Amino acid sequence: MSKFKVVVTDYEFETLAPEMEVLNQVDGVEFVPVQCRTEEEVIRAAHDADGLINQYAPISRKVIEALEKCKVVSRYGVGVNTIDIEAATEKGIIVGNVTDYCMDEVSDHAFALLMACVRKVVTLNSAVKSGNWDFKVGVPIFRLRGRVLGLVGLGKIPQNLAVKAQAFGIKVVAFDPFVPKDVADSLKVELLELNDLCKAADFISVHAPLIESTRGMVSTEQFNVMKKEAFIINTARGPVIDEKALILALQEGKIAGAGLDVLEEEPVQSDNPLLQMDNVILNPHVAWYSEEAQLELKRKTAQNVADVLLGYYPTYLVNQDVKAKVSLQEK
Repeated sequence: MSKFKVVVTDYEFETLAPEMEVLNQVDGVEFVPVQCRTEEEVIRAAHDADGLINQYAPISRKVIEALEKCKVVSRYGVGVNTIDIEAATEKGIIVGNVTDYCMDEVSDHAFALLMACVRKVVTLNSAVKSGNWDFKVGVPIFRLRGRVLGLVGLGKIPQNLAVKAQAFGIKVVAFDPFVPKDVADSLKVELLELNDLCKAADFISVHAPLIESTRGMVSTEQFNVMKKEAFIINTARGPVIDEKALILALQEGKIAGAGLDVLEEEPVQSDNPLLQMDNVILNPHVAWYSEEAQLELKRKTAQNVADVLLGYYPTYLVNQDVKAKVSLQEK
């Protein structure tokens, strides 16, 4: 008879072998992968689980209140917007994530989108393949050196991006009220208020986590002060940008274009106006991905669960306040 039940609420991977290998270090684990989409489906599958591994399925207050003996919820990824952290903490459930598995991948991808937008790579490729061999299709293109990149958020990923952009002669500024000035200074990054950043930047790259205070934080007010030559890049979460305001700004020519790896609604809906805009590059939430990053994500997500079942706080503990309700050992 199994001692612990671990439910994977949903996943989009071809195999869960790395997770199973990690959890095998815990004696008596029943490993149950399912594909839940709704609260009710999660409750049916996981009400008696000791641990959850989660990707996109909602771990809401309703779900958490229905969990009978859950000790830990570990999410694939950095963001934890699928989980009601407050409800989990109140019930003494540890929440884990993986904060460091794709720093290079996302910063590389953000810079790739920036380069593709600025150099009009996709537009020119489409023109050539349709029979139009003419560089003027991409006019105007401006030199990167001496331009300004504005980072919305200055965590680990944008810090990596700052270094890469600076190697191209780009000045970097950032908005992040939680980052100390000495950290920004060490990176040679100037801290600005959000609207001041929007005025100054030639390119804006969004890296803020999705929480209530950041939902729609880049909206009409910000687009109205951006340069007409500016491009906006988003590899964080779609709802951080007010998508209706972005579409209007693009339609009215208030900004030059966008490179978006994430959208408010994923997958993208067929009637989304962004699909018809030649100055918008869309990717399917892929910035996190490399073969190495995927393996690291899967193993570390499972390790959070294994740690708790073995009596330890996980390395990637989101809700530190839960320590007032749960007494485990430090690793």
